[in-house]
Amino acid sequence: MSTKTEQEKRPGPIDRWFEISARGTTPMREVRGGLTTFMAMSYIVVLNPLILTGAVDVTGERLSMAGVTTMTAFSAFIATVLMGIIGRAPLALAAALTVNAVVAYQIAPFVTWPQAMGLVVIEGLLIVALAASGVRTAIMNAIPRDLKSAIGVGLGMFIALIGMVNAGFVNRRPDADETTVPVMLGDHGILVGWPIVVFVVGLILMIALWARKVPGAVMLSIAVATVIGIIIETVVHPGDWGLVTPAVPEQILSWPDFSLFGNIDLIGVFSQLGIVTILVFVFTLVLSGFFDAMGTIIAVSDEAGLVDKKGKMRRLGTILSIDGGAAAFGGITSSSANTVFVESAAGVGDGARTGLSSVVTGGLFGITMFLVPIAAVVPQQAAAPALVLVGGLMCAQARHIDWTDIQISLPAFLIIAITPFTYSVTAGVGAGIIAYVVIAAAKGKWRKPGLLLWVIAAVFVAYFGIHAFELLSA
Repeated sequence: MSTKTEQEKRPGPIDRWFEISARGTTPMREVRGGLTTFMAMSYIVVLNPLILTGAVDVTGERLSMAGVTTMTAFSAFIATVLMGIIGRAPLALAAALTVNAVVAYQIAPFVTWPQAMGLVVIEGLLIVALAASGVRTAIMNAIPRDLKSAIGVGLGMFIALIGMVNAGFVNRRPDADETTVPVMLGDHGILVGWPIVVFVVGLILMIALWARKVPGAVMLSIAVATVIGIIIETVVHPGDWGLVTPAVPEQILSWPDFSLFGNIDLIGVFSQLGIVTILVFVFTLVLSGFFDAMGTIIAVSDEAGLVDKKGKMRRLGTILSIDGGAAAFGGITSSSANTVFVESAAGVGDGARTGLSSVVTGGLFGITMFLVPIAAVVPQQAAAPALVLVGGLMCAQARHIDWTDIQISLPAFLIIAITPFTYSVTAGVGAGIIAYVVIAAAKGKWRKPGLLLWVIAAVFVAYFGIHAFELLSA
């Protein structure tokens, strides 16, 4: 009798593979977390095509909107499911906003689209090589634990700001105002319009449900806010929703457009551009993809309890290799490089702890390929509260930072401040690492950071001075 009871309690193969019980979670909680992550980042299926199709290549050609939309969902589907099954971490991947703008507006004007995507493939393969060789893991392990916590806080501030900007709660102040204040509340300091109401109601509801520890608080709030948005749009037609208008679509299903798959040119770019220009482009792509993903992986994994007291996590090399492979796959699909999304923190905040949640998120992206007409049902104002809430929760990692040590506190502050102010995790991490080694040298402890951090600091100096390098090489 006791043997039968023990067998009944023994975890099944899925539980063992994803370590569901071992991580103190349940399959339903993982499914819920996967749904929440998808709802928080589904906007990329709309935003990525808008960015990529908004630019023309050197021949004046534009990418197909339907093709990019399908490929964005398809590449996110493949990359995220692989991360879930192989990496076994609650990390979702999709087209990187830090990379697609570089591809669209810095690279495409000088080459053809297939050549631009060929450079993305090269970037991804280089990242895979760095991960497979252990270099990327060594870099992540070389960063002090306190600064890793600072990266988490900076990322929290960053995604909270993204949420507020996406919702229109914070806006860029027009240059015509002739003021040095770069951002402002709402419209010239005033909250105006029904879309803001949806955001505020959604945020208040989310905070209240979270405070009461209601299961699925984030997902439930997004759903309620979306329904409110649809009702408001149907009755009032306020407009000003931004990228996504919460209207019931006329068409639900459509066949995916795979016409852009494999449309790459790995060789042509070398005859189109000089070697120095190619190196600058690849360097920019690698550095953006490398450290943005690193910061996100550290922060989200820490929030999920997957990072030990020494700041290390299991299967890190595998996770980093999948991230690099996903970047290359994004080039193959012409959707730009994929990377781990900060919105993964929304699912973690809603209970996700294992790769099963990523399988759910990826599966939903797979379904989205056939549901392109309704991919834009959830307005940014409904999803943005999740980013604000989770961003605030991630800032709790500041308690791990030793604010009494100037060698830690100042670099930590730079990471936290520069990341949201520049909309770049790479810039924040770079400034923090440079400050860390400089302070160590100034205090006569130049050996303390270690050779690897000094090399990384030198790379970031080159990154920040890349424009000067281009001028010198011209």
